[in-house]
Amino acid sequence: MLTARRTGNTMGAEVSGAELARLDDAAFQQILAMFLEHKVLVFRDQKLTAKQFLAWANRFGRPEPHVLDQFHHSEHADILVLSNVVKDGKPLGLADGGTYWHSDYSYLEIPARATTLFSIQAPKAGGNTLFADQVAAYDDLPESAKRRIDSAVVLHHYGNRDDPDPESRTSAYMPDERQKSKRGIRFITHPLVRRHPLTGRKGLYAVSGTSMGIAGMPDDEALALLRELAAHSTQPKYQFTVFYGVGDVAIWDNAAVLHAATLTDPDDPRTLWRITIKEAERPG
Repeated sequence: MLTARRTGNTMGAEVSGAELARLDDAAFQQILAMFLEHKVLVFRDQKLTAKQFLAWANRFGRPEPHVLDQFHHSEHADILVLSNVVKDGKPLGLADGGTYWHSDYSYLEIPARATTLFSIQAPKAGGNTLFADQVAAYDDLPESAKRRIDSAVVLHHYGNRDDPDPESRTSAYMPDERQKSKRGIRFITHPLVRRHPLTGRKGLYAVSGTSMGIAGMPDDEALALLRELAAHSTQPKYQFTVFYGVGDVAIWDNAAVLHAATLTDPDDPRTLWRITIKEAERPG
């Protein structure tokens, strides 16, 4: 029997009774309903091969390989390896990915529906993921603020708006020119307030991370507004944190939350697999 226990203030739940390697359609439909309700789900102590993890992700839609193809899984390009482990002088994966508030693939015309992580090697400390509920944060805005932003269109580009220093551990790991050209990375637009494609609920969308400006608004005014909204929407009352043990799986709704990874000691080994699923298809 599948059960979801709410563990955050406004979102986030741990699901028990699920064996992700052997989900039938009825069980998946239960999990999908839990996903849309709680926005972040955690499944403890799963045993998954790379192929089984990919099959789990495929239930939510079509995975999209990350632009940083040097960190793809050796057999499955849809899996991005996140790791601070270095072997024979070569990093096994991306060491400090996403250590700032953002929404995955908000720099693409078709953004991410869901991202799922599978913990392979857990550090002694750190390495958790922070989430912030953008639907609850929008709901709590005064009506005057909602009227101001409801029709705003935001300019997005790959990167971390608030930390452009490439040497910083909290900057975005930048793709090279080949990768940028292959993925067609450029400025694109998304609504500042986005209706969820499956639930229809309004929420703030990617007000931190890739949001670089607002169409028709002076840069200083736009950035001040985006930072004000980011500060509002990442208050502790909207946050939920996932701590990982080996075998744990998390999945989150990129249309409804911001997330940020926390830094770890480079000498404290940590490895996860990550798959990000794009919008535009109905899960099933």
